[in-house]
Amino acid sequence: MKELLWLVPAAPYAGFLLLTLLGRRVTRRVAGLVGTGSVGLSLVATVLVGLDFLAAPSRPYVLHLWGWMNAGGFAPGVALYLDPLSLTMIFVITLVGFLIHVYSTEFMAEEEGFSRFFAWMNLFVGSMLVLVLADDLLLLYLGWEGVGLCSYLLIGFWYKDPANGRAARKAFVVTRVGDAAMAVGLFLIYHHLGTLNIQEAMRQASSQWSAGPVVAVAVAALLLAGAVGKSAQLPLQVWLPDAMAGPTPVSALIHAATMVTAGVYLIGRAHALFVLAPQVMEAVAIIGGLTLLISGFSALVQTDIKRVLAYSTISQIGYMFLALGVGAWSAAIFHFMTHAFFKALLFLGAGVVIMALEHEHDIFRMGGLRRRLPVAFWTFLIGAASLSALPLVTAGFYSKELILSQAWSSPAGGPWLWSAGICGAFLTSLYSFRLVFVVFFGEPKSEVSRSAGPMMLIPLVLLAFLSVASGFLEMPATLGGVHVFSGFMRTVFPDSMIPEAVSPGLALQAAAVVVSLAGIYLAYFLFLRNLLFLKRFAMRPFLAAVQRFWKEGWGFDRLYDNLFVRPLLWIAKVNRDDVADLVFLGVAWAGRGVHRGLVMSQSGRVRWYAVGIVIGAVLFLAVVIV
Repeated sequence: MKELLWLVPAAPYAGFLLLTLLGRRVTRRVAGLVGTGSVGLSLVATVLVGLDFLAAPSRPYVLHLWGWMNAGGFAPGVALYLDPLSLTMIFVITLVGFLIHVYSTEFMAEEEGFSRFFAWMNLFVGSMLVLVLADDLLLLYLGWEGVGLCSYLLIGFWYKDPANGRAARKAFVVTRVGDAAMAVGLFLIYHHLGTLNIQEAMRQASSQWSAGPVVAVAVAALLLAGAVGKSAQLPLQVWLPDAMAGPTPVSALIHAATMVTAGVYLIGRAHALFVLAPQVMEAVAIIGGLTLLISGFSALVQTDIKRVLAYSTISQIGYMFLALGVGAWSAAIFHFMTHAFFKALLFLGAGVVIMALEHEHDIFRMGGLRRRLPVAFWTFLIGAASLSALPLVTAGFYSKELILSQAWSSPAGGPWLWSAGICGAFLTSLYSFRLVFVVFFGEPKSEVSRSAGPMMLIPLVLLAFLSVASGFLEMPATLGGVHVFSGFMRTVFPDSMIPEAVSPGLALQAAAVVVSLAGIYLAYFLFLRNLLFLKRFAMRPFLAAVQRFWKEGWGFDRLYDNLFVRPLLWIAKVNRDDVADLVFLGVAWAGRGVHRGLVMSQSGRVRWYAVGIVIGAVLFLAVVIV
C-alpha cells in the first residue's frame, strides 16, 4: 500500500486542475463534491499508506517518481519521503483539511466564486502535502512557495474589498522576507555539502561540521528566518492577524493544518543541522518564549473573535518553537497535532457564530448564545478548554505539560523559559474563557438569523472528540507514563536533548494545573461577574493606552511602516521617472541631437557642400602630416 503515497498530494492537485478547467461550467454541488472528495481521497490514501507503514515504522520509505533536472551535476529528483514525522503531518493535514472542506460546502454555499474557492483550497492542501513529503529541499521549497501563493489567493478571496487585497499583499510580502533568507540557506547547503537531499544533507552536515561552525550557524539562522516568516513568529508575526480577512474556513486551514505549521516542520526536519548551531537553537527558544507572551497579551484585548484566535495561534506556535529550541522535538510535534484539532474546532465554531449573527465579528455584540447555538457552544467550550490546557481531560493539557516539563528539564532550557511558558499558559486560559463567557453567556445582544446545518456541525463534533482523545497518546509518568507518540517519533528524533532520568516532579505539574485553573477562574470573575466594572476600570487613561498598544500588536506595524513602507513610498514618489531610465533617455537624446545636426547639413546648396569637402580634406591632411 505504500506505493499509493503519490496519491496523497496528487488527489488535491487533480481536484484543483479539474475545478480550474471546468470553472463556472459546473454546479456548486459538483464543485463541492470534487473539492471535498479529492481531499477525502487523499485522506483515504494516507490511512492505507499509514497502516502499511506501521508494520515497520523504523524503516523510512522513499518513493522515487522522476528526475526533475540534470544540470552541471545538479540532479534533484521528485521523490516522496515517508517516516513517522511526515506520516503524522500528512494525517493531520488531510484529516483536518477534509473536515474543513466538508464545513465549507455549507459555509460558502451562497458566496460568489464557489468553484474558485475549492480550487484554491485544494491547491493549498496539495502544496502543504508536497512540502512535508518532499525528500529534497528543492521540492520542499516548491511546496513552501506554493502555500505562500495560496495564502495570498485565499486571504484576498473577497478581493472586491480593498482591505482584503491589502491583507493578502501584506501576508505575501512579509513571508517573502523569510523565504528569501531560506533560499540563501539552501544555496549554502548545496555549496558546502553538494546535495539538497534532506537525509543526505543532514548526514553530511553531522559528519563534516562540528558543533558551532560559522557555516552551520549561518545556514541554521537562514532556515530559522524562513520558519519565522511562515510560522508568524517574532519579528515577522504581523501578517497573521490581518489574514483574518479571508473566509473563516481559510483561517482554520491556515492556522490549524497548513501554512503556519510549515516553519515548525522545517526546524523539526532539519533538527540535525540545528543541533550543530546551539546559538541558533537558543534563539529559537527565546523567539518562541517572547512570541507566546507578546501575542498572549494582544489576544487578551482583541474584540474581533477571529483576531483573538489569530493571536492565540501565534502564541501556540510560540510554544512549539520553545520546545524545538530546547530540543524537545517530539513535544513540539505532539503539540502541533493537538493544536491542529482544537484550533480548527475553535475557528469553525467561530464561523458558526459569525454566520448565525449575519457576519458579526465583535464579541461584545454577541452574548447569550449558549442556548440558541448549543452544539456550537459545547464544542467551542471543549476547544477553549483544550487550548487552556484544562487538566486531565483535554489534549492541550498533555501536550502543553510535556513542553513545560521538558523546557525545565532540558540542558538548553531552565527556569526562565519555563516561566515564560507558565505565564503564557495563564494568559491562554484567561483570553480563551474571556471568549467563552462574553460570546456565550450574559444577555443576548444580537438576534440569531440562521442556524448551521449538519455539514457544519458534524466536523465540530469530530474535532471536539479529537481535541480530547488525542492527548492520551502521551501522558506523564505521574499519570500512567504513556509514551505512544514519543515512542513513534523515536526513529526520527533518536538523540533527544532531554535526559530521560530527569523528571520535573509533581510540584511543577501542579503549578501548571493551578495556573490553568486560575486563568479560567479569573476570566469568570472579570468577564462574567464584573464585566461592567472592568469596562469602566479599563477606561482609565493609562490602561486604555496599554490596551491600544497591545491591540495594535505592540506597535510592530507602525514600526515597520515608519522604517520600511514610508521610506520606500517616498523613494518611489521621488523616483517616479526612474533614475535608471536616465541612461537610456540620454542615449536617445544624443541620437536625436546627432540626427538634427545631420539634417541641417543636408541643405541642398552645392557651394556649402564644396566648402565642406575642402574643410574635410584639409583636416584629413593635417591629421596625416601630424
